[in-house]
Order: sequence, then C-alpha cells, then structure tokens
Amino acid sequence: MSIYEHFRPEEQPFIDRVMEWRNIVIDQYRMKVTNFLDPREQHILQSLIGKNDDIRFNMWKGYQGIERTRALLYPIYYDPQESDFDVQCLQIDYPSKFVTLKHSDVLGALMSLGVKRKKFGDILLGEGICQIIVAAEIADYVRLNLTSIGKTNVKVEEITTAQLQPPQEDWTFAQCTVSSLRLDTVLAEAFRLSRSKVSPYITNKKVKLNWKIVEQPSSLLEAGDQISIRGLGRAKLIAVEGQSKKGKWKISLGTKKSS
Repeated sequence: MSIYEHFRPEEQPFIDRVMEWRNIVIDQYRMKVTNFLDPREQHILQSLIGKNDDIRFNMWKGYQGIERTRALLYPIYYDPQESDFDVQCLQIDYPSKFVTLKHSDVLGALMSLGVKRKKFGDILLGEGICQIIVAAEIADYVRLNLTSIGKTNVKVEEITTAQLQPPQEDWTFAQCTVSSLRLDTVLAEAFRLSRSKVSPYITNKKVKLNWKIVEQPSSLLEAGDQISIRGLGRAKLIAVEGQSKKGKWKISLGTKKSS
C-alpha cells in the first residue's frame, strides 16, 4: 500500500520532502531541522516518522498553544538540545498607544522584505505586544530591515523564549449535526450562515483548508482539519463521531471569530 493513500493528493510534495529529510538523517548520520511547519504538516511528519526505528523527531515547543513550529529529525543515539532548533524570538516595539497592529499588517511587512512564510512561525499579538518567532538564519536580516509596518515606524529586538507572551485563545466548542462533511456544509454550521452565503467565500479564494487555499465547496473534511475564512474567523473539525439513524453526521466543532 502506498503511503500517499493515507493523505490528500495535494499533500504528496510535502510527503516526498519528509522522506527526503528521513533519508538525510539515516544516510548521513546527522540531524535535520525543518522550516516552520503548520499543524497539518506536523501531523503528516508525525504519521511518517513517529514509529520509525532508525530516527527520532521533536517539535520546538516554545510556549503553550504554539501553532507553526520547527521539527528536528535526528539519529536515535543523538541527545537533542534546545539550540538545535535554530529558533530566534523577536519583539517589535511600536507606539502602541496610538497604533493597533493586526496580524495581516505584520505578515505583509515580513513578506514585503522577501522573507518566505516557511522561515517564520507564529505572530503573537497582545495588548501593546507584538512578537514573532523566526528561523535563526534570518533573525539579523529581519531585525535590521523591518523598520516599518505600514506607516508606523518600528524597532525589532531579540528576546528570550521565556519573554514570549502568547495571547489567550478564544475558541468556542460545540457538538452538532450536519447533512454531510462537505466544506461548505461544515462552514455554514460553524459560522451560522447559509451554504449559499458560504460558497462565494470559497470560490473567491478567501477560504483556507489546512493553511492552503481551497476553491471547491464540495471538498470533504476529516477530523483534525482546520479552516479559515478571511474576515470571519477560523474553525476546526475536532472529531467526527459517526452518523445518526437519519444519516446526519455528528461532529465536534471549534470556532474562533475574527476580532
């Protein structure tokens, strides 16, 4: 049985990359630190490497509720250290009394510097606080070149992991039933909208399934899938608990509305 059969077709390139990392560790007897992985990619890596007798892996867990993070693959005899993850934490100082930064503002500023999304992790925003986690190899570049976000002048400084201040996650959880596990059906339930109102978000490329844009309202969801709608918020299909006698699916949903 092919390993690809357990995953979606569009995930095949990442599966190949994980197997390349595995071969590097086994053939060259050295560790391999990955780029920042979203939770779906972390799940795939764990599925492929988790029970491997030849290598081990750890995820960098800098704080509770971390979403995007780096993985370290290493030979079974190696004792990994925190420094092996090559992660650097940065704080962005800005006039918080007069300016409110949004996630999209910070993301856009980093991307405009030519920094690839896979080279930095979560963007932590709180009351007057803006912190980012980046790959150590780009930390100096970001620190020296990120001088403004929009029209706001900023200053970036290095901080320790202990200084990170992750925001409290404001998720709402519920159990419900849906007629199918289609993307549009589950989103309609999560955000209390009709399917006809949900579909334009999907066809206009405003919906991401597991951090990738999806354009098919009929895409079928699985337990663990995470979805975001630009401007509305996020949802995650926590569990699929079977079908009722009337053929409806019993599911557990988590939702988080955009602020």
